[in-house]
Amino acid sequence: MDELRADAITTWEKPWAYVALTKPDVTFLVVITTVAGFYLGSRGPMDWPLLLHTLLGTMLVAGGTAALNQYIERDMDAVMRRTASRPLPSGVLQPREVLIFGVGAIVVGTAWLAIAVSALACAVALSASLLYLGLYTPLKTRTTWATAVGAVPGALPPLIGWAAAHGSLSIGGWVLFAILFFWQFPHFMAIAWMYREDYGRAGIKMLPTVDPDGNATFRQIVCASAILVWVSALPSVLGMAGIHYFFGSLALGMILLQVGLWANRTRTNLRAKWLMHATVAHIPVLLAWMVFDKLSQ
Repeated sequence: MDELRADAITTWEKPWAYVALTKPDVTFLVVITTVAGFYLGSRGPMDWPLLLHTLLGTMLVAGGTAALNQYIERDMDAVMRRTASRPLPSGVLQPREVLIFGVGAIVVGTAWLAIAVSALACAVALSASLLYLGLYTPLKTRTTWATAVGAVPGALPPLIGWAAAHGSLSIGGWVLFAILFFWQFPHFMAIAWMYREDYGRAGIKMLPTVDPDGNATFRQIVCASAILVWVSALPSVLGMAGIHYFFGSLALGMILLQVGLWANRTRTNLRAKWLMHATVAHIPVLLAWMVFDKLSQ
């Protein structure tokens, strides 16, 4: 009976482990920002088949990148409570399986984008993967600047969508990049503050691990949130969106900034968690408001 139960667990666990390798929460963010970039970069009616090809290729590259990140960081994940249950530390998958899956997904995804979408969209997606794995991942144990480096590939998904629909990397796509770039600082700093002991145990040099009083961490949260208020308004200034989006983006930005200031007052894990939730809600609402504003024009 025990052997049958073990076989059943193995049978069901492995497929779910491969799903977990792709970091579905991160992939969801990649999807919505890519869709937003595609729609906002479209100059005519939506090309739905092209959007589908763009999403499939991008998801494969993003999922493969997440898998290879876990392959590289498997020893660090094993000593962190928040990551110890991932497929590699838990032993559900073996390193060779993860390596093959990750490389295969990136190869298929980039080929898909190159053939079915465009060379430019493929180049942006591949750049995001290479920057994430080749720079951000190794820098995490070397410098607190790794977060800023990682924010670059993290902000590229809307540019993939923009490149696919628009055929170029024009100013509108870079504005979307800038919005996502600055948004990542309050988001990831809130997470890093909550798990600073975990990161420290794994030797990851996130800012909160070397900033015990939180002065530098929360200064970065507040400053990036303040910059985000103004960067988020740029689509209206550049004609990508109208006056309704302008005031909506200012309101959303000020709310996020106020949550950051509120979290800074006591710097508890609970308030950092609320800030993290606020950032998670902020970016889809902001992008949805931008898309809705373009629809109503």
